[in-house]
Amino acid sequence: MAAARALLPLLLLLLPGPAAALWPQPQAQRSPPAGGRCPLPPRRFRFAHAGGSAVGPGCAVLEAAFQRYWALLFAAARPTEDTVSWGTPCTELLVFVATPGCDGFPSLDSKESYKLSISEGSLLLSADAVWGALRGLETFSQLVGRDENGTYYINETEIVDFPRFPHRGLLLDTSRHYLPLRAILETLDVMAYNKFNVFHWHIVDDPSFPYESFTFPELSKQGAFNAMTHVYTASDVQTVIEYARLRGIRVVVEFDTPGHTLSWGPGAPGLLTPCYSGKDPSGTYGPINPILNSTYQFVTSLFKEVSAVFPDLFIHLGGDEVDFTCWKSNPDISAFMKEMGFGDDYRKLESFYIQRLLDIVSSLSKGYIVWQEVFDNGVKVRPDTIVHVWKEGSPPYMEEMANVTKAGYRALLSAPWYLNRISYGQDWMAAYQVEPLKFEGSAEQKERVIGGEACMWGEYVDVTNLAPRLWPRAGAVAERLWSNVTVRDVQDAYVRLADFRCELLRRGVQAQPLFVGYCENEFSGF
Repeated sequence: MAAARALLPLLLLLLPGPAAALWPQPQAQRSPPAGGRCPLPPRRFRFAHAGGSAVGPGCAVLEAAFQRYWALLFAAARPTEDTVSWGTPCTELLVFVATPGCDGFPSLDSKESYKLSISEGSLLLSADAVWGALRGLETFSQLVGRDENGTYYINETEIVDFPRFPHRGLLLDTSRHYLPLRAILETLDVMAYNKFNVFHWHIVDDPSFPYESFTFPELSKQGAFNAMTHVYTASDVQTVIEYARLRGIRVVVEFDTPGHTLSWGPGAPGLLTPCYSGKDPSGTYGPINPILNSTYQFVTSLFKEVSAVFPDLFIHLGGDEVDFTCWKSNPDISAFMKEMGFGDDYRKLESFYIQRLLDIVSSLSKGYIVWQEVFDNGVKVRPDTIVHVWKEGSPPYMEEMANVTKAGYRALLSAPWYLNRISYGQDWMAAYQVEPLKFEGSAEQKERVIGGEACMWGEYVDVTNLAPRLWPRAGAVAERLWSNVTVRDVQDAYVRLADFRCELLRRGVQAQPLFVGYCENEFSGF
């Protein structure tokens, strides 16, 4: 937010010109009416560090990005296309980064602003930090075109850009269907193309526990669909974290408790609550048993590991959809409820568990995100808690956003962006037309909305349909979270998104069509 305010004077100098076919749309772009065009000879073109840049050769984040974007742009070039028949060729994009730092991880406070200046004989990308340089490289890549003779070129333009919200996420569910490592990595690539910056990894849930824990190896051995083939090893997890880091993407993992934990039971005997039928155990299990000290010893050990494995400051702790039926049937829990003076209000028991969990996670120096039920049920949480709003009704999600921010908490929005739900027609438009700040509240409340996430839950989604169901529909959410609040024209968005979808096809992404039409570069992955 602060970076955005600092750039406002520059924005005033850049009166909006005609919208380029960029996705998401930059905050400001100016292209001269009779602007020139600079040819780019592929074999001679290079990305380079500008003189005086605080980040230079040896920065893994930028060196990897330079290689990626050169390949994305020019890998298909033929040797003959290096000969330029017109104009003075532009042979390098100079990248200037104002502040040092290349070995760390992106965070909620990362600076992603950049300025891109394209003129004849001079291509300059400047950014406050490497994360902004990554966003600028993506924009640069979308500006490069080819003429009818196959010559690569870029038009004169000037762009000042920064994100509207600092948290722009995508949730993948790897419990209901296991997603191969390659599918996750390819999703991270396309997230970067869309300027998403948070991968919310809903890694375990009721159906399976694919995370290989070194503290509790039995969890995946007993809880994964297949303990040999359908697991994420320590190496896999590190691969995802580093692959994401190199693209300026945070990995926020979710271990949802006390509900959504049935897959934990086989590998952690005594953790889940035994359900009763009358006076006898039924042989089935419910949520985590919140009345045993052993539960909290287990949770402490697991989250100690998770905190060490995942470097992001935040862990998503879930806390949603706790079914009280099993707790109500269990005589030991009934006795505990009576002893604690909870009466018949099982939300108090849930709060008892959640509060102890939050204390454990806080002691590990981690921040946390929780689903909205934790707030709705009156659990005492730290003032810096982030509340994730996912329910569409009862109350309506915008009312919930108002309530959460009025109580002083930061909020994330996902309720209107469950992309696993599909309908015939152009359902991306509904996602696009959402305005996250359209609720009754003060300016201070609206500052507490840090962004949102598109969610792809896995009941009906696996590797066979993940990419076409995500893309380009998730792009609608990406632009809403990145671009200026005034960018709302659905017809203009359609033209740009259709063009961007064609570019995704060219990059090998199996993105589904928006409507009738064709692309010059159809999908060639078969």
